[in-house]
Amino acid sequence: MSTAQERDAIGIDRLREIGSVKWSAFPGTIGAFVAEMDFPPAPPIAAAMKEAIDDGLTGYLPAAVRARMTEATARWQRDRYGWDVPAERIRPVPDVLTALRTTIDHFTAPGAKIILPTPAYMPFLTIPAMHDREIIEVPMLVEDGRHVYDLDGIDRAFADGGGLLILCNPYNPLGRVFERAELEAVSAVVERHGGRVFSDEIHAPLVFSPHVHVPYASISEVTAGHTVTAVSASKAWNLPGLKAAQAILSNDADVETWARPEVAWAEHGTANFGVIATTAAFDDSREWLAETLDYLDGNRRLLGELLAEHIPDMGYRAPEGTYIAWLDARGLGIDGSPADFFREQAGVAITDGIACGAAGEGFLRFILATPRPIIEQAVLQMSAALRARRMA
Repeated sequence: MSTAQERDAIGIDRLREIGSVKWSAFPGTIGAFVAEMDFPPAPPIAAAMKEAIDDGLTGYLPAAVRARMTEATARWQRDRYGWDVPAERIRPVPDVLTALRTTIDHFTAPGAKIILPTPAYMPFLTIPAMHDREIIEVPMLVEDGRHVYDLDGIDRAFADGGGLLILCNPYNPLGRVFERAELEAVSAVVERHGGRVFSDEIHAPLVFSPHVHVPYASISEVTAGHTVTAVSASKAWNLPGLKAAQAILSNDADVETWARPEVAWAEHGTANFGVIATTAAFDDSREWLAETLDYLDGNRRLLGELLAEHIPDMGYRAPEGTYIAWLDARGLGIDGSPADFFREQAGVAITDGIACGAAGEGFLRFILATPRPIIEQAVLQMSAALRARRMA
């Protein structure tokens, strides 16, 4: 049986039995609202974790295990993107959001506003307030059907007291993979205002050809000088529950800041198994990733075909990266929340776009990293609910 056939054979009953949040938060529904995959881990990752259990590696994180992860991350960045990052500048953190919170607290001036292009990953809209920071939302523009940064809006936001721009590439939830020229244009605005950038690149391994991921900090000394980058194997290899990500420091001043005890405390809580799994992912599971990307490529195309056939009024543009589909439900004539409608009437749990900021009103965030028969079932149930609504 091929890898694709094995993934197609994963059924809803089994996923509910396993019971991840995506399949247990809304009982009886198809889970499509949490950014995780419904596939088992790569064999090298599973083997590495079993070995760690057999060895009793359940204490606190050893320095040698941490070093192997940072070296593997450096190899991945060099081999995949041509970015040569010294391993000692790659710091372990439990997750990307810990890296963001640390960046807000220690790499920006107190009270500086947070500039957030929207629609955005939902926690980006809530975390700044936990740090007494105001958010300036800058809605993305649409040019020729593609979302692009509003450079004038970002410029005005910096002038209005913005200190940190949250840059997400590949973009969650829009699926954009930004080109070098686009990132250079952003960097010019940031540098003109002496601003900082937090670059969330967690979805970087999940890019579909012909698109290519360009690490923002790798572009120039200018971008390296004002950026903290956060990466992780958690999305591409489906490891979010193992709690390991990496903060990449690309200039001497940030390395010095991170070395302070109150900043380096961010590393606490990074889990052994996540660190071990990350090393096995970056070093030994590249073939698994290639197969997974091929499967996800088929999923994003299948979703488009199914929507065109069964829900033609639903807007959709296949993502360039990530396994997140951004669906335009504004033409469906649904009163109120489209996510509530599809969860309650179709049994499909999707994120309401309004949770991603005001720019997301009327949209849906649909996770397509699931077996293809489940995608088909979800679309058919959604279509049936819309027909029932029209006939009521």
